[in-house]
Amino acid sequence: MILATGAGLVVALAFAAWGAGLRINMTPSYPRGLWRIAPLDRAVAVGDLVFICPPDTVEFERAFDRGYIRRGLCAGGLSPLIKTVAALSGQRVDIAERVSIDGKPLPDSDVRHRDAAGRSLSPFVGGVIPAGELYLHSDFRGSYDSRYFGPLPSSGVLGLARPILTLSP
Repeated sequence: MILATGAGLVVALAFAAWGAGLRINMTPSYPRGLWRIAPLDRAVAVGDLVFICPPDTVEFERAFDRGYIRRGLCAGGLSPLIKTVAALSGQRVDIAERVSIDGKPLPDSDVRHRDAAGRSLSPFVGGVIPAGELYLHSDFRGSYDSRYFGPLPSSGVLGLARPILTLSP
């Protein structure tokens, strides 16, 4: 009886935390720990750190299979990503050995052609970001971000990402 009550309490607390916008980040792209999804009452801007749901595509299912992302409550059963908005619709992204946005180099944006397990990575081809999409970045060297999957629909933004209790990667 005590064990069942304790388990029920843990489940209730987990649902309450989820409903309050709390999430646990276990990926190294940003500090691991407890984060909060803060409401975004304005248009997304360059420099915003956001939670965003990836689209339900073959590319993201492959990313899950490779361990780049985890399961969660977004479309296709995937977890939301924490990324920094680096470019908006209409901006030009060029991909070479590193990323440039509107002709300016993006810091910490070296493009890798193999992941940590030695598997091939195909960089995004670049171009003008389409209407309603965002180019996302993390300065973590091994991050799986728009360098590889390209821009994502801005409709997937859940809100701003705010650290609550985190540990540096």
